[in-house]
Amino acid sequence: MEWQWAFALLIGGLLLLFLMGLPIAFCFIVVDIIGLLLVSGQVGVLQFVRSFASSLIDFVLVPLPLFILMGEVLLHSGLAIDIVDAVDKWFGRLPGRLALLAVMMGILFGAVSGMSTATVSMIGRVLMPEMEKRGYNRLMILGSIMGSAGLDVLIPPSALAVLLAAVAQISVGETLLAIIVPGILMAILYAVYIIIKCMIQPSLAPPYMVESTSLRNRILPSVKYLLPIAFIIFMVMGVIFIGVATPSEAAATGALSTFILVAIHKRLNWSLITQSFSSTTRLTIQLLLIVAGATGFSQILTYTGCTEALVNLAIHLPLSSVWIIIAMMIVGLILGMFMTVAAVVMIVVPIFMPIIYALGLDPIWFATLLMINITTGLISPPVGVNLFAMKMVATSETTMDEIYRAAIPYCYLNVLAIALVMAFPQIALWLPGLMK
Repeated sequence: MEWQWAFALLIGGLLLLFLMGLPIAFCFIVVDIIGLLLVSGQVGVLQFVRSFASSLIDFVLVPLPLFILMGEVLLHSGLAIDIVDAVDKWFGRLPGRLALLAVMMGILFGAVSGMSTATVSMIGRVLMPEMEKRGYNRLMILGSIMGSAGLDVLIPPSALAVLLAAVAQISVGETLLAIIVPGILMAILYAVYIIIKCMIQPSLAPPYMVESTSLRNRILPSVKYLLPIAFIIFMVMGVIFIGVATPSEAAATGALSTFILVAIHKRLNWSLITQSFSSTTRLTIQLLLIVAGATGFSQILTYTGCTEALVNLAIHLPLSSVWIIIAMMIVGLILGMFMTVAAVVMIVVPIFMPIIYALGLDPIWFATLLMINITTGLISPPVGVNLFAMKMVATSETTMDEIYRAAIPYCYLNVLAIALVMAFPQIALWLPGLMK
């Protein structure tokens, strides 16, 4: 079978199963088994079973359940909302104050939620009623919530970054460090856009009297809630950065620190533990099955010659590497409109990474671009996943047309962030470079 036909059948079959509504992991496994039966028969299926098992015992995946556990514990304990309240006291009377708070919540929930769609729901439930009460323009409300929810993909500890690094077979620690500055950059772009927009059109976010808060009442909640979170972040990212722990060890110290923090606040109980471990187990099993299925999918692409052919095609195109990267970003953006972030990673990484290596480009830099690209796909009209998550959270009067129009400025800001990281790779590579 020609590689073009094999590639079309594999990708087409995968997309068809996605559209049928099958769970992502099962889509990969079904395509893997059918593809191997057609290409190599029973021998190939037996090899798939062996690789399926070996892919699940890879030590690089250890941080995955621990990062998820950290978020579940903070979420179920209610500390995440207390942290947001502590931050809120410092905003004063800035233009678009509540929209800026949405951006901050997107950053803080980066360590709380494993799914961007869940973050849309959380931020929406907390802030939408207050924003509507204060007379905020509906587009400002919807846009700030949807845009900010995507930040959780880029704020470590990120389970998706671990997933991507595992599939791409690149350093988990460097990947986690690489996404920090771009994530902060995107938050700054959002904040600057909101402030300027609200200064030009004050009617979008009418100013209102904010109860004066003494310095003491600002500092005490910060010491109580923000400093411990800063310590947890150090116990995860700091120990990786200074080189005293591997990503797996850092994830363990971060999880332990999270339990200690919850215990200090007297919120550690049996109900919290069972809820957190139950959610963590469910999400981890789902992600590990996806990893195993995607590993088999990558092997089929290699076995059928698709990977080698695609690499040769890419490096012999009369295009510079910049245009090839742009084409990859467009493909990732389109897929991100239809699929969950994990599904996009599992499909494009086995195809794109060999091309990145063949072009001599930095895989950590490309992984960062891909992470930003995925957040853009989530809010890209007409079928970005977060658009419909926003529709479910919003009031019944909210139309899809309003949601589309609200999302577009944040899509542009994300594209700007991608362009900046492409033009200045050190935005992504500076922190990982300090480790070496």
